[in-house]
Amino acid sequence: MTSNISTDRGRLAKDAYGNAHDLRARQRLYGAEVPTYDLPAIVAEQIKETRGVLVDVGCGNGLYLNALRIWRPDLTVIGLDLSPGIMAGLAAPLVVADAMHLPFASGQVDGVLAMHMIYHLPNVERGVAELARILRHEGIVIASTNAAEDKAELDELWSQAAADVLGMPQGPRRVSLSTRFPLDDAPDLLGSQFNNVSVIELPGTITVTEPDPVISHFRSYRAWADQTGVPFDATIQRAEQRLMDHLAEAGVFTITCRGGIIVCRGFKSSWLR
Repeated sequence: MTSNISTDRGRLAKDAYGNAHDLRARQRLYGAEVPTYDLPAIVAEQIKETRGVLVDVGCGNGLYLNALRIWRPDLTVIGLDLSPGIMAGLAAPLVVADAMHLPFASGQVDGVLAMHMIYHLPNVERGVAELARILRHEGIVIASTNAAEDKAELDELWSQAAADVLGMPQGPRRVSLSTRFPLDDAPDLLGSQFNNVSVIELPGTITVTEPDPVISHFRSYRAWADQTGVPFDATIQRAEQRLMDHLAEAGVFTITCRGGIIVCRGFKSSWLR
């Protein structure tokens, strides 16, 4: 897979994840999801037999990092991210590094997290191989992503608003990061490096009664505004008006979610050792 605007290293480190604001906006939307998933707890269950060193690659604002350090004080949990800004306030050990070139020797660590970040790798296959490279023989990789149809209602709302702004019947879709590593393709992509790949499906429904969580979610993609194909602020304003009209009539706006966690064991890449 070749690089595109959602994998640009400078844009990711400075604009998209230069601080935690936009990531928090995307995380906030899930606060109204039913059922509620304790994602760090799900990860903790999968690594209950893991000992030694675990690296949270693309740790962001520390959602998993902080929880695992509390629940598993016996583990050395290292946070790693391309952006030093988004790790501000997190406790050491922390590493600023590119996931395509992890600063660990082959076979050095016992576990790797790659939560909602593999789609930012310029070359997914090589990036997955790099995750496998640093693992010890009995190591585990846990990744996460969304399905292609995840939050389709947001796609439709954005497209309708964009159509209004552009004066056309159908507007372009919003930026969707997961399309480079969608849930249904993830097992095969990870299976190139691992013998045992399983998926924990996380379907859910988000119901909102006021526009702010949705509009904040849209605004969090400003770093990729030049990829949207429409005037970004004007489209957000139109989406907010459309959403307010919908809420005035229906009372709620419902978003259908389909994400998942992928658990990988038993690497194939012995040649990397």
